[in-house]
Amino acid sequence: RRGGCGRSPQAGMAAEDEAELSLLECRVCFEPYGPDGQRRPLNLPCGHVLCRGCVGALAGAERQRLECPFCRRLCGPAETSECRPLLQLLELLGPAGGGLASALGRSGGGAAEAAPAGLGLRLCLGGWGSLVNPTGVAACPGSGRLAVAHDGKKRIHVFGPSGFCLRRFGERGDANNDIKYALDVTVTSDGHVVVTDGGDCSVKAFDSEGRGVLAVREGFCLPWGLDATAKSEVILTDSEAGALYRLAADFQRGELKKCQMIRSRLVSPRAVAVCQSSGAVVVVEHLKTRGSSKGSTRVTIFSAEMDLIGQMDSFGLHLVMPSRIYATAVAFDREGRVVVTDVCSQAVICLGKPEEFPSFNPLISHGLSYPVGLTYTANNSLVVLDSGDHSVKVYSST
Repeated sequence: RRGGCGRSPQAGMAAEDEAELSLLECRVCFEPYGPDGQRRPLNLPCGHVLCRGCVGALAGAERQRLECPFCRRLCGPAETSECRPLLQLLELLGPAGGGLASALGRSGGGAAEAAPAGLGLRLCLGGWGSLVNPTGVAACPGSGRLAVAHDGKKRIHVFGPSGFCLRRFGERGDANNDIKYALDVTVTSDGHVVVTDGGDCSVKAFDSEGRGVLAVREGFCLPWGLDATAKSEVILTDSEAGALYRLAADFQRGELKKCQMIRSRLVSPRAVAVCQSSGAVVVVEHLKTRGSSKGSTRVTIFSAEMDLIGQMDSFGLHLVMPSRIYATAVAFDREGRVVVTDVCSQAVICLGKPEEFPSFNPLISHGLSYPVGLTYTANNSLVVLDSGDHSVKVYSST
């Protein structure tokens, strides 16, 4: 089944089987992934996954550069890395198969049983055919709606609190307000949806009806992550420039007021979050490590005045935690604690408040495949974007 925008945790078997097949096959050649040889899954730097055979074919005989078939970003074959979550999934499934649901610990009673710390899976949205390679999720502070950025024909989907898809907008195209490739999304307190477009290195804003109201191109190299402040300003990262910006605009009139660099000399900053109560800012930097194709990540926290409060890289976190963390998304909860998604352990982990950073408290340790997005709703529900099965998972206290 395709095109369904809302579903309960007990979705139909047809949709579940389709998600399994989509996850376990290369989306270029449509051959199933395998643990060895040409079918081994590889990550591109942009986050998309291809089999080794397709990477080699796209790179050509000279094997110098290849273009991602989904987002058109250029990279070198040496910049690819093994897709560990898929390899682990293939190992769990084994030669006899067994099904995606059981491999992710969702057989029997469902994923709601798998979330510790009093969290239960309340709602699961999207799935392959509704969302395609989703990259960002944000909650509207007032309405409780969720905006999701993905790689479909209309790049932004807006879901209501009950899980139904209310609106789709952001056409894929070359017009001023079209979206070439959405990397992240946020929603301001007055309901404007703001998107980073990696395709033309811009930031684009839309009103609640999906009409484009502003496109900002201030010499960004690669704007990536963004989050709205309580005053409807936007904090965003420029991954290639290694910088953090503050963007102020009158979105109602479509007028840019200020776009100011507030921090530089960061290392490939991507995900960013703003604490709504204190104004503190947390950034996930992506570090290149010698001898490691994937590198590592560093979580850095600044005060509202952009003074450094604390930071911890993957190695330092490993000293106080049971496993190495590779953070892909970050958020503040209602109490001002830093929460990250970790694709190594396929988990969501609370690192504590900035003044006690880092502590270690797993919030969700099962039922996730490749978590890449994170946000909290106004009623303190935890929302996780899982690109592994193209879904949005909403957890609430039980």
